Amino acid sequence: MDRNSIYSDRLVSITENAITFRRYYYPTKKDKIVLLADIESIVVRVPTIWNGKWRLHGTGSFKTWYPEDLNRSQRDRIFFAVLKNQWVDIGFTVENADRVEGIFGKMNLIKT
Repeated sequence: MDRNSIYSDRLVSITENAITFRRYYYPTKKDKIVLLADIESIVVRVPTIWNGKWRLHGTGSFKTWYPEDLNRSQRDRIFFAVLKNQWVDIGFTVENADRVEGIFGKMNLIKT
């Protein structure tokens, strides 16, 4: 686990103030850090072909960007971070969706 993280896995790291999306940028695979204060809400969806289940990395619509996850099709949830004052959202998956959904719930970020 990363220092100061309340959750960390191979895909993301969450602290009290920010989320680090690992392997976000293509082709450099550099990480992207987003402050929690810059997130309007997080929406949780069941993965389908229409919302990114098979999107391994990048975007298909230019509206939602997905950091690399070669196992995304096997995950039971996709999280969508709706960013304040930005057109692009971030669709991401984690290794322990129950735990992460609980963390975001406690932070009052989850929206339906």
